[in-house]
Amino acid sequence: MPAIDKHDSPLPTTTVKWRFPAVHPEGRKYAVGVGAVTLLAFLLHWQMLGWLLVGLTIWVATFFRDPVRTTPRGEGLIVAPADGLITMIARVAPPPELRGADGLADGEYTRVSIFMSVFDVHINRAPISGRIKRIAYVPGKFVNADLDKASEDNERQHFLVESADGLRIGFTQIAGLVARRILSFVREGDAVDVGQRVGLIRFGSRVDVYLPAGTAPKVLLGQRSIAGETVIAEIGSDVTLTGISQ
Repeated sequence: MPAIDKHDSPLPTTTVKWRFPAVHPEGRKYAVGVGAVTLLAFLLHWQMLGWLLVGLTIWVATFFRDPVRTTPRGEGLIVAPADGLITMIARVAPPPELRGADGLADGEYTRVSIFMSVFDVHINRAPISGRIKRIAYVPGKFVNADLDKASEDNERQHFLVESADGLRIGFTQIAGLVARRILSFVREGDAVDVGQRVGLIRFGSRVDVYLPAGTAPKVLLGQRSIAGETVIAEIGSDVTLTGISQ
């Protein structure tokens, strides 16, 4: 009988098929509402308005799509909490709502900002497994979420997650120009798994993630992240990536 190389492992034989994303329950009422108005427009023979509303109905359903995501698992991995464009990577102090004896320590953190356009999936997911230590909502303005000052001026909601080994990661949902409500699916004290759905922001917004000292991001400016799938950092890995846009 031939020897088996222990380094050789069989490839998985299961195949994965594409499936149409579901619409999140939070968005179904909007899709049904716009759909009802669309039907009424056609019943009243307002054909032009009806076809415009058909497009709006499709867009609303698409905005609230909730695709299945496959989350990588591994010690020290931090995954993206949002879909979107990496627009800013900066060394900053964490917001005061995340600091304190039972929060993030003082000092500089690497903030990775992910901008979600109205065409991105807006379901936000936990970057690590752990327990929700803190949720802090801050009312504010609705300036362009792509601007740096949005981190301090806009309506926002901060999350602090603590892993079983004491690692604390903070991230923030930030409303944008047309976003008018930030939703949370979890409460303080809840246990969450990495990649688990934790919230949603309606209609264009941003999510900031605060990486601890000694941890460099594994994403670059201009890259796109996928919530619950893209590894944006690995704790303790301080190798800075370089790349080009082409």
